[in-house]
Amino acid sequence: MDKNRCGWCKGDALYEAYHDQEWGVPLKDDASIFEFLILETFQAGLSWITVLKKRENFREALDHFDYKKIAEYDQSKIDALLLNNGIIRNKLKINATVTNARAFIEIQKKYGSFSNYIWGFVNHEPIKNKVTNYKEAPANTPISDRLSKDLKKNGFKFVGSTVIYAHMQATGMVNDHETSCFRYNEV
Repeated sequence: MDKNRCGWCKGDALYEAYHDQEWGVPLKDDASIFEFLILETFQAGLSWITVLKKRENFREALDHFDYKKIAEYDQSKIDALLLNNGIIRNKLKINATVTNARAFIEIQKKYGSFSNYIWGFVNHEPIKNKVTNYKEAPANTPISDRLSKDLKKNGFKFVGSTVIYAHMQATGMVNDHETSCFRYNEV
C-alpha cells in the first residue's frame, strides 16, 4: 500500500526518498547541520530538486562538507570549484560557502556547538505546525527572520529568512509535514 506523503514530493523517487528519510528529522549534529545549511544556500533562487540531484557531486567537491577544510579553501580551490560542472557554479555562492564555514566555526567557539546556537532559536524543541497542504506552509516566520538577521550579524552570507526557514524545515526545527502525511507523527 502506498504511503500518504506531502504533496511536494509525490511522483519523484529521489524526492520521496529524501522526504521519507531526511526531511523534517531533527538534526543536532553540527556536520549534518552544516551540510544542509550549505545546500540551502545553493538552493536560493533554484528548486530543491536541482540541488538534491547534485548533492553527491557537492559532497565530493566540498570535501564531504567538512567545514574545517572548507574554511581553509584558497583562491585556487575556489577557481577549481567554479570549473566543476557537477555542482552549481555560482561564484557568490561558492565564496559564501567558504565565508560561512569560517563563521560556522566562530559560532561553535561561542556556543560550544552550532547546534546549541541554532536550536536555541526554537528552545531546543521542534515546532510542530499543522499544515494540511504544503502550499500553506510559510516561506518565512518571525523566528526565521530573527535567525537570519543573527546569522548575517555573525558574518554568514546567502542566509535570508526564506533560505533559513527552508533550513529549519529540512533539519526538523519545524515540522511542516502535512498532517495527513505518514511522517507527520514520526518526526
